[in-house]
Amino acid sequence: MSEKMLPFYVSGSVVRGFGRGSKALGIPTANLPESVVDSLPENFNTGVYYGWVALNGTIYRMVASVGWNPFYKNEKKTFEVHILEKFTNDFYGEELKVIVTGYIRQEKDFTSADELIKEIKNDIAIAEKELDKPNMLKYKCDI
Repeated sequence: MSEKMLPFYVSGSVVRGFGRGSKALGIPTANLPESVVDSLPENFNTGVYYGWVALNGTIYRMVASVGWNPFYKNEKKTFEVHILEKFTNDFYGEELKVIVTGYIRQEKDFTSADELIKEIKNDIAIAEKELDKPNMLKYKCDI
């Protein structure tokens, strides 16, 4: 997806994923349904994005992975949102409204889970920095 096509809006109810984000990585994700993934434009590149997400009327920062997760060799493309906030409960079935405002990097494979975790933490740091910029803060009001 070209930067010219951003921001990009998507919404859907949270569905169960593979259960790896929280358990294996310590970085929980809210997975959007296959119907959302299937409706993405053909030119929506796989990779890691950042932006805003609304959940139960509250707006949060987010990082999203869109693609095949090469480290896990997924057979299905996924749209996984990591909300940059700690939650004590799951929110399966809840509606997420997402505004994708920026692109961080392409998908890539990793040699270990530790290497993947380090890269995800770097993605989060980039998103936090970018979302503090005035041109990104304005999108919070668009959800």
